[in-house]
Amino acid sequence: QVQLVESGGGLVQAGGSLRLSCAASGRTFSRYAMGWFRQAPGKEREFVAAINWNGGWPYYADSVKGRFTISRDNAKNTMYLQMNNLQPEDPAVYYCNQDQQPLRPPVTIATMFFDSWGQGTQVTVSS
Repeated sequence: QVQLVESGGGLVQAGGSLRLSCAASGRTFSRYAMGWFRQAPGKEREFVAAINWNGGWPYYADSVKGRFTISRDNAKNTMYLQMNNLQPEDPAVYYCNQDQQPLRPPVTIATMFFDSWGQGTQVTVSS
């Protein structure tokens, strides 16, 4: 069973940076694409970024392109999200997720990830 634990959230001023981490266990991490999602109060969960099993195919939502960078360290079973130039529209609980099937690129964002979520990590941006 997949276990995903997000960390690294916090309070930062607008224009600042944070790096989120997602520690995975339960399956061979290096075989699965990974993704980041976020949910702000009163809004639906939305896609942020995804990456394929070997670190290629980084794919971003338009709202974060150029500011956020997704990466992974398969030796550490961990995925990261470097968030720079945080803006007032970025505060949310950030979640990570894993592809249900191995060895495929993150091209079917709406259906490829599990329909269950961990605790997430809170990101707050002060103006």
